[in-house]
Amino acid sequence: MKNNMNYTGLLNTYAKYPVEFVKGNGFNLYDKNGKEYTDFLCGIAVTSFGHNHPEIKAAALKQFESYWHASNLFEYSGQEELAKKLAERSGLHFVFFSNTGTEANEAAIKIARKWGNGKYEIISTIHGFHGRTYGGLSATGQYKFWEGFEPLVPGFLHVPYNDLEAVKNSITLKTVAVIVETIQGEGGINCASTEYMKGLRNLCTEKNILLIVDEVQTGIGRTGKFYSYQHQGIVPDIVTSAKALANGFPIGATICTKEVGNAIKPGNHGSTFGGNPVAVAAANKVVDLLDEKQLMKIEKLGDFFKKSLLELNLSGIKEVRGKGLIIGVEFAQGISCKEIAKKLLEEGILVGTSGDSVLRILPPFIISETEIAKFNSALKKVVSGITIK
Repeated sequence: MKNNMNYTGLLNTYAKYPVEFVKGNGFNLYDKNGKEYTDFLCGIAVTSFGHNHPEIKAAALKQFESYWHASNLFEYSGQEELAKKLAERSGLHFVFFSNTGTEANEAAIKIARKWGNGKYEIISTIHGFHGRTYGGLSATGQYKFWEGFEPLVPGFLHVPYNDLEAVKNSITLKTVAVIVETIQGEGGINCASTEYMKGLRNLCTEKNILLIVDEVQTGIGRTGKFYSYQHQGIVPDIVTSAKALANGFPIGATICTKEVGNAIKPGNHGSTFGGNPVAVAAANKVVDLLDEKQLMKIEKLGDFFKKSLLELNLSGIKEVRGKGLIIGVEFAQGISCKEIAKKLLEEGILVGTSGDSVLRILPPFIISETEIAKFNSALKKVVSGITIK
């Protein structure tokens, strides 16, 4: 098999674009041929302060030169510092550190069931996405991710998004929690209404069940608030976070109320690498950079970006939606957003997709109106050349 020229050694899990990057700086990436690309994907909402950010880099290097790992069996003041910051910014109390978003959601599921003391059913939403491990996959309301991996973990119910009555009608004596995204990222950049989120909070309080908000993609400033649920003026019982938290270093965080966290004792959960010192050092700097001035800038840029996309008046665009700098552009039937993403790549623009019809735009927070105009110009050129099938 190793004689096969197409053999790379990598398991065939990704349909990769034929580009290899060798350098990044700010909002730009450069391939091995020296071609420049403007990054409107951020590693799928990860490098929100861009590439090679000097302050984040300095913080990580300082820790890197000290030590890299000693395990969670020992105290580490950097974790304590980050945990206090996240508790304060979220309105919650206890923090558990892991490595990824799906691990953060796994921890949330386990913490909820431990708190539930026998209650175990969790209600999630159709088109939601909560990860690819078995707990996260079972909470995910999209069959395309389940296919070939069933049976899933029992105890998960999936109801329509933005439908409070559907949640209410699904609650039983076994229900322990509702898990929801404020904006469905993989599901198509679908936004929850304020009425829906406030209704969920009130319903969960009334029924004595937990509200878990998955902020893996929308958290850490992406929508113009530190956490997206803060736009609705609510506080969940558990919030999960990852992606942008350390600007590229692997880290996840599960944050919960004091009451919920008190259900967990030493040995109930853990992580070998979670809260790694280098990742934590980077994350501490990221959180510091996300002050109110920066958050206001993100919200303002997002409003400008959405307005400018609509002003293109492209006949193929069906809808522009999102909040802050998580934007989805839905195209009419017969237009492939994956084809558009490939064409934009040729134009030096990195962008993502969500399903077959939605272009997923996740630019860094350091982007300016100049780069947005560049994106719009490239999109107009590409879409104008697309043939509707």
